[in-house]
Amino acid sequence: MNQTQAKVSIVGAGPGDAELITVKGLKAIQSADVILYDALANQELLDFAPEHTLKVFVGKRASRHYKTQDQINLLMVQYALSYGHVVRLKGGDPFVFGRAQEEIEFLNTFDIPTEVVPGISSSIGLATLQGVPLTTRHVSEGFWVITGTTQSGQLSQDIELAAQSTATVVILMGIRKLRQIAELFQEHGRHHTPVMIIQNGSKPTEKVVLGTVSTIVEIAEHEKIGTPGIIVLGDTVQFHKNWPQVCEQIAATAPNINRA
Repeated sequence: MNQTQAKVSIVGAGPGDAELITVKGLKAIQSADVILYDALANQELLDFAPEHTLKVFVGKRASRHYKTQDQINLLMVQYALSYGHVVRLKGGDPFVFGRAQEEIEFLNTFDIPTEVVPGISSSIGLATLQGVPLTTRHVSEGFWVITGTTQSGQLSQDIELAAQSTATVVILMGIRKLRQIAELFQEHGRHHTPVMIIQNGSKPTEKVVLGTVSTIVEIAEHEKIGTPGIIVLGDTVQFHKNWPQVCEQIAATAPNINRA
């Protein structure tokens, strides 16, 4: 197949539930010759592809890479030039910690046409599904979306800035650093700030825990919360339907929980 027929669509698959993909994203899958899909993209979406479509797993999760980014970049080019329409299927939205811009820049060096199909980011969609607004009048005038772990493996410095804000804070890829995050918020006097953690959001295996900055680490450990997941900190978490019960539980167990 010649280069003029090559094309790459970088598609956001949404936060987990296959039904949360956009119509445009679904149409891209239905016209794909090759799909390169990530670990966080729901594999049910592959069933919508034509029978001839080649499906290649290139997953990356929690620093465990089946394919490196450089390898993925080369695969996109090779498959586009050899097969035609390549769909690069990513969890969430391609431009929210999805490295889509790096992929586009690489494809541009080969003059391969690209398009980006937005997806529902877990940073927004999962809180919405829980009935928790990221902004609401008189409570939060904005929100931060921050990675919990930088490329160097360290906690993002932006989290300390966010801890000094009254805005809602959404942290992606931060579950493994939950204790550090909680300690940082407590250093800024945020002991009683509500916290929500969502693991495997929008999927049948979803787990949600609620607490405060000073209690969330113990609660998450007790409930065996792991990755992938997001952390939401801020007063808007109090709009979750289960927050009244959480307050009762915290009050009942107060003598046993370190609030320092």
